Amino acid sequence: MYWSAQERNLSLDGKPVRKLAEYLGVLRAVAFCSEDLQLIKGVGRGRRRFMDLLVSQTVPGYLALLQRYTQALRSRNALLKRRVVDPRALEGFSKELVVAGEEIIRLRRELVPKFAPLAAASYQALATEAEELRVSYSPSVKNDFGVDLAQSHARERSYGTTLIGPHRDELRLLLNDRAAGQFGSEGQKRTLAIALKLAQAEYVTAAHGSPPILLIDDIMGELDANRRSGFLPLLQRAHQARGQVFMTATEERWPKELGRELQRWEVKAGALLFG
Repeated sequence: MYWSAQERNLSLDGKPVRKLAEYLGVLRAVAFCSEDLQLIKGVGRGRRRFMDLLVSQTVPGYLALLQRYTQALRSRNALLKRRVVDPRALEGFSKELVVAGEEIIRLRRELVPKFAPLAAASYQALATEAEELRVSYSPSVKNDFGVDLAQSHARERSYGTTLIGPHRDELRLLLNDRAAGQFGSEGQKRTLAIALKLAQAEYVTAAHGSPPILLIDDIMGELDANRRSGFLPLLQRAHQARGQVFMTATEERWPKELGRELQRWEVKAGALLFG
């Protein structure tokens, strides 16, 4: 892979990759970083992207389906912003939106009941108190997508945008039946963000029979010893399955059990030193 501001080239087995959809899923990875906190604190778009990432890592063709939906949505919104709307064009884009959207909703509905128990177990392994995590999917389409879309037409013309569909769905995260993003402490939110990523790794492992590459970017320093130990089962399973784990840290704060298994690299004054 070559990546710069001017040029991007990606090849697989010596052959150029022309479309990103052709490459996604070839190299499965789960990244842990401080920005994951936005999964809890941020707007719904980040949680929808998280759902879509999970599905795209386990269902071939899902990315292409998302692209179909997004293109239809953009075209439909452009029509709704016009002073005079071509009804035939609007009907055509609405049909495309419904066909792609119903499939997205179906796959998200199938995902969350399988993923939620993994997330709850991961949170329990990390949390210092007995707290119950519930993860649920809340689609904006409550009944029939086509019917709901037609009934919202007057409001859509007023706002100039499509008001229902998978682009308005929400992944709800509740701790003891209270919205984590609104009522959770900073420690709870941080723990929950890491638990979601742990569950993602477990979900992908179960789907493919082998662990993804784990990329852990300096989050050990943000966790106490008990929470750090919650990583151990995941890391041990990755090690037993000959998976790869890359961790960065400004100082060694990982559990002692890992110390015997690590290959260390140290960056000092811009130079890479092998440990």
